[in-house]
Amino acid sequence: MIYGDCQKKEKRTPQQNGKNKQKAAGQNKIRATYKKMKLKNPKLRKERVFLDKDLKATFIMTQVLDKGRFQKPAKTLNLTVGQSIELRCKGNNIGWAYPSYLNNLNNSRLSIIQQQKYSQLTLTNARSADTGEYSCWVVLCDGLECSKDDLKMGKTYIFFADPTELFVPSTNYFDIIYLRSDAPSTIPCRVSTPLANVTLHREFPPQQLPADGSLISYDAKKGFIIRQPNLAQKGVVHCMASLRGTPQISSNYLLLYAEAPSGPPSTTIAASSNAVSGGDQVNVTCTVLGDPELQVDFTWKYPGQQDERPVIITEKWRLIDRNNGKTVRLSKSMLYIDDVETIDIGDYICTARNLIGETTVATRVFSYY
Repeated sequence: MIYGDCQKKEKRTPQQNGKNKQKAAGQNKIRATYKKMKLKNPKLRKERVFLDKDLKATFIMTQVLDKGRFQKPAKTLNLTVGQSIELRCKGNNIGWAYPSYLNNLNNSRLSIIQQQKYSQLTLTNARSADTGEYSCWVVLCDGLECSKDDLKMGKTYIFFADPTELFVPSTNYFDIIYLRSDAPSTIPCRVSTPLANVTLHREFPPQQLPADGSLISYDAKKGFIIRQPNLAQKGVVHCMASLRGTPQISSNYLLLYAEAPSGPPSTTIAASSNAVSGGDQVNVTCTVLGDPELQVDFTWKYPGQQDERPVIITEKWRLIDRNNGKTVRLSKSMLYIDDVETIDIGDYICTARNLIGETTVATRVFSYY
């Protein structure tokens, strides 16, 4: 998330304008109206990065210690719950990112204050759920458009160790993880301390899944990483962590195998009846089978649309397993007419869109007497 406003030009008061005009009149007798001036536009971030692509990035973050001491924070900081942390980033317009858990809190444990030359982030009475990456960057603005300065940034990952809560709490008790053959998958069993020993276990059949770094590896900042997911790995798993005491168990994770997104929605359309008469009911359904994580948006065109013919349109979706063991998302949009009239006879056109593209299908409703 970005915090910080775009820089604004200072407004001149009438008194200041008067002084400037008097000074200009004494130094230059040529009327300013006829003076041609070449405006120097500020360079945008993209232009500067293109011109200065060989420049090294500047690390702008510092950690405030006791008694006014400062130091550059390490890539990883190991603290304990209950402690406080203060970070500063140099610049008069700074954006911050931190664990999303802190966005849901309605208290004053986290505060961000923009000073004249730096921005200050303070977190008090830390909890294990605050474990994560804290980063900042200079915000460049051109009018109302703002963006990150890629050459002036800072970040650190902070562990807030809690021996009673080794796993970083999750907002969901049961998470779904999609396994895809074209990219690694991550089971987010993050811990509050890198000293914890963490293992991965399958619910059925009960067994420990080895994390030897080849097929499966573990990163305390991310979780278990399945490097080459396959269909045989689907099922329910959980993680187990221990640190000089009784092992703790994480939330359950449901691993589903899904096809990699390849194109626009695969769409079909069908009417409950293509031949109708006055007073009948008709239901036209647009169906999509696609990637389980890609949302589908539907739009309709139908004969009585321009005349604002009343219709009922409902949408729903669910996950289903196909015969090949792969999980897909079944999305449906249904257009319903309760009392068919002459105006309802014609073509019903449905367009389904996802992030990759769109597909349009149509069916025709006839009348019979």
